[in-house]
Amino acid sequence: MPTITYIQPDGTAEAMTVEDGTTLMRAAVTSGVDGIVGECGGQAMCATCHVYVRPEFAGRLPQIGDDEDEMLDCTTAERTDRSRLGCQISVDAGLDGIVVDVPADQV
Repeated sequence: MPTITYIQPDGTAEAMTVEDGTTLMRAAVTSGVDGIVGECGGQAMCATCHVYVRPEFAGRLPQIGDDEDEMLDCTTAERTDRSRLGCQISVDAGLDGIVVDVPADQV
């Protein structure tokens, strides 16, 4: 089972093990990670699961789809080249150990 680590703006890390196929958003919401809300339930329609993916994992992620790209322009926190919507990233063995930063403007 893959592990996800969420880093809060104050540097606090929260690591969790999840079932294959769990999205970054769903794992955060079910575990009560501050700053990840998932208001739309994972439909790429609210941008309340915006995270910054650490560069070492960027090459392992799926391409950004049109809906995600559009919503990333509507985030509370600044969009960067590391920005992704957590609801659009399903974790499996290929992303085991992924580390994401929660934007300060969402906490």
